[in-house]
Amino acid sequence: MLVDSHCHLDYAAPAERLEILGRARRAGVVTLLTIGTKLSEFAGVRAIAEADADVWCSVGIHPHEAESEGNPDVADLVLSTQHPKVVGIGETGLDFYYEHSPRPQQEGVFRTHCEAARETGLPLIVHTRDADAETAAILADERPPAGVIHCFSTGRQLAESALELGFHISLSGIVTFKNAEELRAIVRDLPLERLLIETDAPYLAPMPLRGKRNEPAFIVHTAARIAEIKGISLEELGRVTSENFFRLFAKAHRPRTMPCV
Repeated sequence: MLVDSHCHLDYAAPAERLEILGRARRAGVVTLLTIGTKLSEFAGVRAIAEADADVWCSVGIHPHEAESEGNPDVADLVLSTQHPKVVGIGETGLDFYYEHSPRPQQEGVFRTHCEAARETGLPLIVHTRDADAETAAILADERPPAGVIHCFSTGRQLAESALELGFHISLSGIVTFKNAEELRAIVRDLPLERLLIETDAPYLAPMPLRGKRNEPAFIVHTAARIAEIKGISLEELGRVTSENFFRLFAKAHRPRTMPCV
């Protein structure tokens, strides 16, 4: 059994979404977290989670959207989290690679999300690219509840800083790429009890499907590669990372097929 801890189901057409979820279940994916990236489109993300018992959602503003969406009121984020299907805050963070939004606005929105996470106690879902030091500094300053660095593909120092703050590290299909040996070296040293796995679908399809549109069913390839790196079975990796997910996102209910251990 596997959990896709970060995907974007709202990027698929409704009829296609049902097929995607069907393929995910046949691949052994028992739970999915579909991620909010714009408050202006949050209602659609929430509706997807409402329609399926094993799909949960988050609320937040992606750093790319910081300028167009603006810095939200903490109260608005907190109000959105009162819905039973909303289990996390984000994704939020810093992206200094594309810089679709000015850095000061990204930082302001990031800090607002940190405040909302502190107020609600929900985990923070962090996007960071080319901003390791700045991300670590804001997290250390704001001290939100334990969360996750999603789609981790960066340096060892950020991983260590995040772990010290109680965060989890989520790994995507990037870990399977041929040029990701440095990342795999870091993954070998990460504690298993702090790992999550994700697709970030429809992006970042893993090998051997790289170049295709990603979807939650493809997470089996990422999981198999991580299991190989960690020297454990795919079944054990699935069990541990699923337990990690439900421990971190404690508001999410386990599927009936997954007993508590």
